Amino acid sequence: MAKEKKTKTAKEKPLLTDASLNFLKAYIDNPSPVGFESGGQKLWLEYLKPYIDTHFTDPYGTAVGVINPTETFKVVIEAHADEISWFVNYITDSGLIYLKRNGGVDHQVAPAKRVIIHGKKGPVKAVFGWPAIHTRFGGGDKENQPKVENLWLDCGGRTKKEVEALGIHVGAVVTYEDGFEELAHDYYIGRAFDNRIGGFMIAEVARLLHEHKKKLPFALYIVNAVQEEIGLRGAEMIARRIKPDVAIITDVTHDTQTPMINKMIEGDVACGKGPSLAYGPAIHNKLLHLVEDVAEKQKIAIQMRALSRSTGTDTDSFAYANDGCPSVLISIPLRYMHTPVEMLHKKDVEDTIKLMYETLLALSPKTNLSYFQ
Repeated sequence: MAKEKKTKTAKEKPLLTDASLNFLKAYIDNPSPVGFESGGQKLWLEYLKPYIDTHFTDPYGTAVGVINPTETFKVVIEAHADEISWFVNYITDSGLIYLKRNGGVDHQVAPAKRVIIHGKKGPVKAVFGWPAIHTRFGGGDKENQPKVENLWLDCGGRTKKEVEALGIHVGAVVTYEDGFEELAHDYYIGRAFDNRIGGFMIAEVARLLHEHKKKLPFALYIVNAVQEEIGLRGAEMIARRIKPDVAIITDVTHDTQTPMINKMIEGDVACGKGPSLAYGPAIHNKLLHLVEDVAEKQKIAIQMRALSRSTGTDTDSFAYANDGCPSVLISIPLRYMHTPVEMLHKKDVEDTIKLMYETLLALSPKTNLSYFQ
């Protein structure tokens, strides 16, 4: 009896290409602070342009790519482009620089960090100075703790005049220097994965639609909104302009597996175990169930959590805009949020992209999202 020949199966093509990963690294390393997102937005749009039909921007810098712009039914996939940062607030006569927050930046992780001050003459390197352990006791045995009011930057200037000669001024924005790195076991770290990883993922969804030649029965708006970190402002503006029929928002959520996080409060979410979906008032239940069904059919692992009054993401701005827009939130688990070493897992990135992509393919203008039918 002749032996049966074994057929070789073609190796599955990786979801993220070398070009994708190169863009991700450049995009994460590029500063995009709240109110100053234009540099990152230009980078994002250049990557996106081959995969869309047209694009536009709004007065405050939200960038939008559009596929099928003539269709009347409108679907949004959205992320936010801004990162937390600092503002120069006061320069002392001895050249030390005091700051104000720009978004929810964490003062406790700042001491001894390297930063870039984005001044009128270009970037200037500086550090958060902090007294040596031998000297920082305030009185008795009580150690001084970092607070916004006792943190300062040292750029090397020893007078106010020397500092200002570098182009540093009140209102100059400050970002951390830390960039993209790969760790063991497919983990990535970087500054501002919250939420430029979202901008990367929605761009990858557009790429996949283009490369797989998928024709959608609706207009798709790929939205990278500004100013989320100070109150969801960019999403609020662009939702009013687009007036979408459906919105799929992506952002980060907390991995709750590390010490000092209470799962009874924050829920049970882990990096590497798939995107996280949420229940909450702003989350449209029928749209959420559609995404859950897609995940089950495509064998994409998901993690569930519950939210309270608001999601704290751009989902709220889209859900309650105009006459109300069915909206859903697809989050990616993240460790160490609002620090310069935010950490996530490559598999979660791929699975979140897949889930958004397959959800778009399952949607149509005829999808019944009424609670009363």
